[in-house]
Amino acid sequence: MTNNSPIGVYDSGLGGLTVWREVRRALPRESLVYLGDGKNCPYGSRPKEEIVRLADEAVGRLVAEGCKMVVVACNTATAAAIDFLRAKYAPMPIVGMEPAVKPACLATRSGVVGVIATERSLDGDLFRRTASRYGEGIRVITAPGRGFVELVEQNRESSREAVDTVHRVVDRMIAEGVDQIVLGCTHYPFLMGALREVVDGRGITVIDPSPAVARRVAQLLDEFGLAADGGHRPDYTFLTFADEEYRLRLERKAFMSL
Repeated sequence: MTNNSPIGVYDSGLGGLTVWREVRRALPRESLVYLGDGKNCPYGSRPKEEIVRLADEAVGRLVAEGCKMVVVACNTATAAAIDFLRAKYAPMPIVGMEPAVKPACLATRSGVVGVIATERSLDGDLFRRTASRYGEGIRVITAPGRGFVELVEQNRESSREAVDTVHRVVDRMIAEGVDQIVLGCTHYPFLMGALREVVDGRGITVIDPSPAVARRVAQLLDEFGLAADGGHRPDYTFLTFADEEYRLRLERKAFMSL
C-alpha cells in the first residue's frame, strides 16, 4: 500500500454518496473506492449483531481492495460497529459518522434542536453520549426518518411523496419550536430539496454532517502521513453486494449535480 492507495467509503446503499461527494470535493487528488451494500439496505431496524457482521464484511472488502483508510459513511453502521471495526482493522484509520448535535446545540437560539435518524442510530450509545454531552439545557427532539431511505434508494427524493413524507416527520418538530434540524443518516441529505420546502421561511437550519466528515478525513491523512502525492491522478471505483444494475446506479448518482 502507498500514499496513492484509495480511501474506502462504505454505506448500506446510496446514502454515503453524500459523504463521497464531500470527500472528493475536499480532496481532489485522492482515489476513492465506494462500496454501497445495496443487497441488505436499509440497515435502520436490523439487530446490532447483524449490522456488525455486514459492516465487517464491507470493510474487509475495502481492505482487500487496498484502501489506506475507510470512512463508514453510514450512521447506523457507525453506531453499531465502529468500535469493533477500529479494533479489528487497527492501525488503519477508520472514520465514522457522529451526529452533528454539537454544532446544532451551539447554534440554537430557541433552545430546541431536532434530530432525524434511523431507529438503530437513535438507540445507540454514540448518540446518547453526544446528546448528553452537548445538550445540557437544550431540548433535543428525535424522530426516525421513516420512509426517507426508501425514497432515496428508489430515486424518488424529488417527488411530491418525498415532501409529504418529510412533513410527517418534521411538522411535529416545527410545532415544538426547533430552529436546528440535524440529519443523522447519510441518505437524508438527498432529501434536502424536500426538507427546505417544508421548513421554508421558518428560520430553521438543516445540518448535513458530510462536510465535517470530509474535514476529519483530511486531518487524518495528514496525521498518518497518508495524503496522496501532489501529481497523483485519482480514480473512482464503485462496488456493491447487489447486482451490476445497482452498481451502475451508484456510479451515476455519484456524479449527478456535481
